[in-house]
Amino acid sequence: MKLLLLNGHGINMHVDGAKLHIKDGRFSTTEDPQEYVFSPKRMDIDSIVVYGRSGSLSLEAIRWLIKHNVQITMLDWNGKLLTTMLPSESTNVKTKFAQYHAYEDSDVRLKLAKKFIEAKFSKSEAVLDYLKQRDPEIEYDFSDDKAKLEKANSIRDILGVEGGVAWKYWNEYAKAIPEEYDFRARTDNNARASNSGDKINVMFNYGYALLESECMRAINSVGLDAHVGFLHEMNPSKNSLAYDLQEPFRFIVDLAVMNLIEKGVMNNKDFIRTESFSLRLRPTGARKVTEEFNAMMNGKVEYRKKNSSWSSVLLVKARELSHQLVGKRKIVEFSKPVYVDKRVDTDSLRQKIIDMSYTDWKKMGFSKGTLHYMKQNAKSDKPFTLNAHVRERLENWTRCY
Repeated sequence: MKLLLLNGHGINMHVDGAKLHIKDGRFSTTEDPQEYVFSPKRMDIDSIVVYGRSGSLSLEAIRWLIKHNVQITMLDWNGKLLTTMLPSESTNVKTKFAQYHAYEDSDVRLKLAKKFIEAKFSKSEAVLDYLKQRDPEIEYDFSDDKAKLEKANSIRDILGVEGGVAWKYWNEYAKAIPEEYDFRARTDNNARASNSGDKINVMFNYGYALLESECMRAINSVGLDAHVGFLHEMNPSKNSLAYDLQEPFRFIVDLAVMNLIEKGVMNNKDFIRTESFSLRLRPTGARKVTEEFNAMMNGKVEYRKKNSSWSSVLLVKARELSHQLVGKRKIVEFSKPVYVDKRVDTDSLRQKIIDMSYTDWKKMGFSKGTLHYMKQNAKSDKPFTLNAHVRERLENWTRCY
C-alpha cells in the first residue's frame, strides 16, 4: 500500500496528454510545491489523501484515478473523513442482500458483533504486551470481560463490555506516554474527539480517519454496504460497517502513534491551536502520521501460509466476511492473524548493553565503535534495533553474564 498526502493551498490535479499531473499545496509564496506526473498504467499510488485548504480536481483527473483504481480521500481540518471516492465496486448484488438479511437476523448479527469485539480485545492485548516490554508497570486482565462478552445477549450488552475494556486499555496505554504530551483519556465521542485538546488524541483522530478510508476501500471492493454494520448501529452520516471493520485493526493506529512518540519526531510545530483552543495537525504533522500509518499497514505478517501486509489482510478479512454472509464460509475469525512483535530495546537489554565491557565486545569480533554507538542508543529513551547476528551474540553473552 502506498499513500500520497496532499495539503495546503492550491492543490491541483488534472490530465494533460493522457498523463495525470498532481501539484501539492503550499502555505507561503516562497514555497516550491512538489509536483508529480503519472503515465497511464504506471500509477504506483493506491490512495490519495487530501488534507488541504483549497485547490482543484478536474473531472478528467477523477476519471483517470478511478480507472487506475486509486482511492481519493478527503479529510476536514479536524482530521475527520469527509468523503472518499472509491474505485468500481463489486456488482454481485447477492452479497448485499445476504448482508441485509444477516443484519435483520438478531442471532447472526450478535455473533458477528462479538467476533469484531473479540478481535479488538485480542489486538488490545497485543499492543499492551508490546508496550509492557519497555514499561513493566503496565498490567491488565481482560479475562472477566471476555466471560461477560460470551454471555452477552444484546448489542447493548456487547458495547457495555467493550466500553469497560476500552477504559482499562487506555489507562494502561497512557502509562507509556511521556507526561509532556498531557494525555489523559481517549474517547470515541465525535463531539469531544474532533475538538481534541492534546496532541495524542489529535494524532489518533487523523490516524483512525485514514484507517476508516482503507476499510471503506476493502468493503467496496468485495461488494458490501458500508452503511450496514453489525456492531455499530446504522446512521445516515456514519459508515457503520467500516467502523465494525476498524475494530480488529485499530491497533495499527495505536502502534503508529506510539512509534512517533518513541522516535521523538513530533514537535510543537506539527500542531496548531485554534481560537476555540482545540488542537489540529499542521501539514508537517499530518505527513508524519500518514507515513507512519503507511509503514505499519505495509508491515508483514504470516497469514494463510503467506507473508502478507496488514493492508492485504484487511482486504482478505472483508472478503472472508462477504463469503460467510453468502454461505461460502462457515465462520470468520477477525482475531487472526495475531500481531506479535518482540522488542530488542527492552529495559533489561539496554542495561546489558551498558554493562558490556569493550574487552568482551572485542572478543566477539566487533569493533569498539559499534559498542560505543549501541551504548549511546541504550542510554537514550528512543527506540532502536539490532542486527540479528549482533543480537544473537549479545544474548549468548548475557547467558554467561
